[in-house]
Amino acid sequence: MSTVCEFELSGRQEIFEFDKVAKQANGSVLAKCGKAVVLATVVSEFDNPVSEDFTPLTVQYVEKTYAAAKLPGGFFKRESKPSELETLTSRIIDRSLRPLFPKGYVYPTTITVMVLSADKDIDLQTLALNAASAALYTSNLPIKKSVAGVRVAKIDGEYIVNPDISTMENSTLDLYVAGSKDELLMIEMKAISSEEMLEVDIEAFTKVHKTNEMTEDELVVAIEIAQNALKEANSAYEAGFQNICKEIKEVELVEFTISKDLISYVENNYLNDVKDAVKKLAKSERATELKDLAKKISIDEYCTSNEFPFENVYEAVSIVKKDVVRTMIVNENLRADGRGLRDVRPISIETNILPSAHSSCLFTRGETQALVVATLAGPKDGQMFESLTEKSTSMENFMVHYNFPGFSVGEAKPMFGVGRRELGHGNLGKRALEATIDKDYSETVRLVSEILESNGSSSMATVCGGSLALKAAGVPVSALVAGVAMGMVVEGDKHCVLTDIMGLEDHDGDMDFKVAGTKDGITALQMDIKLGGIELDVLKEALLQAKEGREHILTLMEEASKDIVPSEALPLIEQFSRDPSKIMVVIGKAGATIKEIIEKFSVSIDLDRDSGNVKVAGESKQSVLDACEHIKTISNNAPAKKQFEKVNFETVYSVDEILEGTVERIVDFGAFMKLPKGGEGLLHISKISKERVKNVQDVLSVGDKVELKVLKVSRDRIELASANI
Repeated sequence: MSTVCEFELSGRQEIFEFDKVAKQANGSVLAKCGKAVVLATVVSEFDNPVSEDFTPLTVQYVEKTYAAAKLPGGFFKRESKPSELETLTSRIIDRSLRPLFPKGYVYPTTITVMVLSADKDIDLQTLALNAASAALYTSNLPIKKSVAGVRVAKIDGEYIVNPDISTMENSTLDLYVAGSKDELLMIEMKAISSEEMLEVDIEAFTKVHKTNEMTEDELVVAIEIAQNALKEANSAYEAGFQNICKEIKEVELVEFTISKDLISYVENNYLNDVKDAVKKLAKSERATELKDLAKKISIDEYCTSNEFPFENVYEAVSIVKKDVVRTMIVNENLRADGRGLRDVRPISIETNILPSAHSSCLFTRGETQALVVATLAGPKDGQMFESLTEKSTSMENFMVHYNFPGFSVGEAKPMFGVGRRELGHGNLGKRALEATIDKDYSETVRLVSEILESNGSSSMATVCGGSLALKAAGVPVSALVAGVAMGMVVEGDKHCVLTDIMGLEDHDGDMDFKVAGTKDGITALQMDIKLGGIELDVLKEALLQAKEGREHILTLMEEASKDIVPSEALPLIEQFSRDPSKIMVVIGKAGATIKEIIEKFSVSIDLDRDSGNVKVAGESKQSVLDACEHIKTISNNAPAKKQFEKVNFETVYSVDEILEGTVERIVDFGAFMKLPKGGEGLLHISKISKERVKNVQDVLSVGDKVELKVLKVSRDRIELASANI
């Protein structure tokens, strides 16, 4: 017998059905919202603990194409490797639920979310997280909190919680927040660009590109709205699921304890050595000084006599190291590399260092270095992809691809396929930059970020280098974008916010917080909180401190942008507009004219028949200019095509009205009649005569006058019959 829980939250109904399917899992649920149905399951192997001090959690989100009554695209008609969206959604669920597991839970656990039925208006990412949390919360695992996800949009200046996905195209904000009823655990945000009509004079309006950055105050308001929605949702879930939760399995929470005497021994005898090692660790995430020190300590008389193995000594040294790092920050406002809490590491910027690339930027900040390369292509050269709820394929014309080779952190490992982390960092860079690109720019742009060194925040180096690479490639952007990684250390009632964190501070701190934006505001944000949530006033403090760091970096980027020398590899492009009615003259019969122009001038030509926009590209500037002049000449000499005057029939004709029409043209199914008060109407073959007409041309000819009766009138169509029937 299944159990059903129903909730009305943020204007939408969610239904959770338990004990109906997948009953051999530790926890499972069918979650429904609108026409969307997802299955979430949790399985944990209590009899197979791992020996390491971490929770081996795997999250997989899978979209089944049958959920949208579709077959998988491509040659093989079976779902294969996960799409980028599926991978990113899996990361969102993982980052939101991982903090719920208690320390010492070392049992392999897999959370699977499968989309069984799709609804184009329902946000599957929020439903997937809510379902995964429901399955986990009601399972027999030792999880005591419910987590939910909410999406916040801003449409016409109003914040909307969990909007229909179809309305997101009108939003200037996409904010996704996950948390419990008391704590914020994860935040992702991006600004969405728009086109606005700005008044230029009394009669004219001009369409302009607007980035829609958010100020720190605006973002805090939006997050507070999300937090209130999370409190309402999780309170409802925990109350509703109270009688469904399985009895928690009693499992051992493994304590990886290190002898306090050993820790004290390291502190009392090797503290200065640990501090020296910390200074070297500040320069590299993979520095070996800590291990070298642990080896030295493990062979001294105290450790050998007490038979402490190297692993325990190394862990004790790591504990002392962490305490040294955090104590320096909280008590001395000083960091391992000697910086103050608000200081950004030294930055150097070089542009267009690759002569055969369209543009490039080598961005170095401290020991983090990103080489970002831009490549331009035509509108049809983008990445084609299929989304679950769309019947046709879509085109992605702006891509950010992030690569993290092992040598960037001194690891001797080969380069394999793209991992979840790389996809996530690339997606963050894309979200930060996309809003600044002019919406009318139709070319395909691919940014590739090669991380050459990494010691904290390579994703933000990607944003900085990517923004300058776009500028160097001549892509129309509204402003430069800089990114900065923030951190936090909390000890008791004291907290310190850190600007531009390095790997050491990311590992030993309590928050990883990345903010990207222009001088006018934030375009993208990503936050993972390792401690128990964050207060809004502390969040605002961190945002304002990030603004200082961002503005400092932007000043350096703007100076570097003045020195950009365009790459000789950039394609030469000229754009202009023609009368749309004359575009066919440029194309010619069966495309003959445009083919002749392309061959004669060795150029590529892109025409928009609706707007009349003409774009000519080529290797030779003179050839491009000559081709443009040729196109302008033949279009200027061509007669303008007479436009058919549209008539609103509802204001001119009425049903049963009798009038005389003239046969204008004959088709198999009837005749189109020219009407005396403008426009034309259809006289169907069945309405020509009382007798059956097999061939219209047997009874009518072009130019014949016919007495007609109006049968039906709509705004753009009129149906006629012979007045004699």
